[in-house]
Amino acid sequence: MKSLRLLACILICVLVVASRPPTATAHDPFPDAISMHAFVKPKADRLHLLARVPLELLVNLGLPRREAGYLDLRRMDAPLERAAAATAKEFEIREDGNRLAHVRSTQRITPPSDRSFGSYAQALALINEPPLPATFGVLWNRGYFDVHLEYPIASDRSDFVLESHTVRALGDELVVDVHFLPPSGEERIYLLRGSDSAVALDLSWQRAARSFAESGVHHILFGFDHLLFLLCVVIPFRRLSWNLVKVITSFTVAHMITLSAAAYGFVPAGEWFPPLVETLIAASIIYMAVENLLTPNLSRRWIITGLFGLVHGFGFSFALSEELQLAGDHLVLSLVAFNIGIEAGQLLVLAMLLPLLALLARVPLAAKYVPLVVSALVIFAAGRWLVDRAGALATVEWPTIDLASPAVAARVIGIVLIVGGAGYWLFHRAQRSGAGRHPKPLDQDRGVTPS
Repeated sequence: MKSLRLLACILICVLVVASRPPTATAHDPFPDAISMHAFVKPKADRLHLLARVPLELLVNLGLPRREAGYLDLRRMDAPLERAAAATAKEFEIREDGNRLAHVRSTQRITPPSDRSFGSYAQALALINEPPLPATFGVLWNRGYFDVHLEYPIASDRSDFVLESHTVRALGDELVVDVHFLPPSGEERIYLLRGSDSAVALDLSWQRAARSFAESGVHHILFGFDHLLFLLCVVIPFRRLSWNLVKVITSFTVAHMITLSAAAYGFVPAGEWFPPLVETLIAASIIYMAVENLLTPNLSRRWIITGLFGLVHGFGFSFALSEELQLAGDHLVLSLVAFNIGIEAGQLLVLAMLLPLLALLARVPLAAKYVPLVVSALVIFAAGRWLVDRAGALATVEWPTIDLASPAVAARVIGIVLIVGGAGYWLFHRAQRSGAGRHPKPLDQDRGVTPS
């Protein structure tokens, strides 16, 4: 019970630190990235694509230059037509699976000081303005190529997909923000990274559910830290039992709570939070493995997995954060589908593990030593993760909590009371459930007959 109290104190401290309201940062989230901007607006029988491309990405088109590296704006008509065609290839749009071909383009060179791409209306007005004077000085790699492409469409309420095929050599250094303006509803912003990426601009609820369910399965099957944690949780069991059901249920409910909270923005936005969560995830794996090396109390393990499930939920949220931009109007459905996918992945892992553990239980030496060896190997692997993640955590700037502020102090005290009260209730209930009766032999829950 001392270890449980220590764990509760640590989690309370983490939540107190997390109660610090997010502060704005002046740093660019992609300081080393090259940015492209695009607006997509279907209207009646036309789809309008406005794109702003940095001139440095058009170096292969051989735009004409004059002295000192300035563009020769007098000889720019034909090169700009080629640039428009190249942009149409880079931004491929499909309507209900059919690729669209643009029928009209308007384009211009814009100086680097221009900020007109802040909205669709401003960008459209800029592109329709007269071109720059021939004597205007724009360096070949310091301005923008702005283009308006028009596509004939069957309906402005079709299923549109935007595929980005940009410069492969840039990799993830290239960031494209796409603003989609549907006929009805609010503007949606999607963020694409890398040379080949795609986004469904207006997901149907069926596609959203399928896509996020598949993503949930993928994250649990290929998230090796979550898999190791699940392995450490399950390995003392030898069969499906009520204790195992409680363990899996508590972990599921806990990570659903924090995952949903993160999806709605109720988490700190500081740079310190992701490495803190990743460090705690590594520590949770080590904790479970060490407990397996000792004598685990399986009847109370659901409390520990529930507390650690809160942390793992934040870990899932980091993987889901960029995908949620694709949810559109189906945020709640997408969250539910993602959690269903995670649970399906967990059940698949359990379906493979439990029969194997049941076989091991029939071999006395294997039943005794395999869990010990596996737990030791897990400690070694997770220990390396812990060192690396703690090193990354030590390099970030930590926030300060201004307890002199009545609002902040009240928030901190409230969180401490709520979490502390919930923790006390859980541990007190666990103590009462164990009082007055002998603990169940561990081998009974493992499906092994005591010798």
